[in-house]
Amino acid sequence: MTGENLLDQPATLLPVEAEVLALLDRTPTADIAAVAWAHPTSSLAWAELADAAHAAGHVLESYAFARVGYHRGLDALRRAGWKGHGPIPWSHEPNRGVLRALFALRLAAAEIGENDEVTRLTAFLMDADPTAIESIDAALAAAGAPDVNPGSDPAPPTEAFVIRGEN
Repeated sequence: MTGENLLDQPATLLPVEAEVLALLDRTPTADIAAVAWAHPTSSLAWAELADAAHAAGHVLESYAFARVGYHRGLDALRRAGWKGHGPIPWSHEPNRGVLRALFALRLAAAEIGENDEVTRLTAFLMDADPTAIESIDAALAAAGAPDVNPGSDPAPPTEAFVIRGEN
């Protein structure tokens, strides 16, 4: 039998969110919540809010915002014909909101010790686009953010504690 490989999936390409992009362009970081308020279905708005919360040291809030962005992104992907698998290319700029929400969720999950979630989200991002993690890291670095790629350091975090007292 010859023909097209039925396992190959077409790339999912989300529509441009022109209003969200315009609003994000003119909204200061401190007011990013207003963008998510005005566009609650936008994974990009939620990813921006997650990044702002993370930058301010609010890891749990970042996790919650990224989780909403992830679910809104899944909704958008499904509306665009995605069946739960197949490429979601970073090179298509409108896909970046959902990929950034996944990345932000992965980062916050790592920080709260939700390691199974980190593994699952890493696989999701790699399946969506093998360049996504590296591309998001590069975009964050270009914006002046520190390296935040969980798992980029092969040594696990360590803790030490001392118990003093009688046996």
